[in-house]
Amino acid sequence: MKIHLCTLSAVLATALAACATGAPPAATVAPADAFLAALANHCGQAFAGRIVVDEPASPGPDAFAGKALVMHVRGCDEPSRELRVPFHVGDDHSRTWVITRTGTGLRLKHDHRHADGSEDVLTMYGGDTAAPGTAMRQEFPVDAESVALFEREGSEASVTNTWAIEVEPGQRFLYELSRPGGRLFQVEFDLTRPVDLPPAPWGSQAP
Repeated sequence: MKIHLCTLSAVLATALAACATGAPPAATVAPADAFLAALANHCGQAFAGRIVVDEPASPGPDAFAGKALVMHVRGCDEPSRELRVPFHVGDDHSRTWVITRTGTGLRLKHDHRHADGSEDVLTMYGGDTAAPGTAMRQEFPVDAESVALFEREGSEASVTNTWAIEVEPGQRFLYELSRPGGRLFQVEFDLTRPVDLPPAPWGSQAP
């Protein structure tokens, strides 16, 4: 059954109030649900971002240098089950983060497309949460399916990836990639200032 945004907002308010007082959240509010509610609170809005950490720096051309970075919370038809968050890099509309509620937590997948809407060879990779996380932060270790994909396509460095997302409603959204050996990439978005909506991501219908 579809849960309306007002209900999700109520769930989020309960979880955040519990955090503020130090009391545990209600037993019926799983961290995964509170996290989705925090993100769904921004459905239909877009926000500008910036790279805050990129270590070690890539020896090749920086794909993000000088480009406008914008995230757009969309795909909110069933916000208690799935949210889609396109990540636009200048005129490149190929990336969408897909966050799905599972029976035990959350799943993050990276939907990568070409301009004609066809799938990139490296697409729908990611992982499931291995721990409950919190209403503010969820971590996604790489899953076996993605490891097989990376190995098949010669991206062995990615087989130890862990992704994370942080949401502070009305304040900030953070996407993170880390792996052993010191690799850390973080892009942060300012949720205090919505910006004009970007085009639909490649392979999707207009907003």
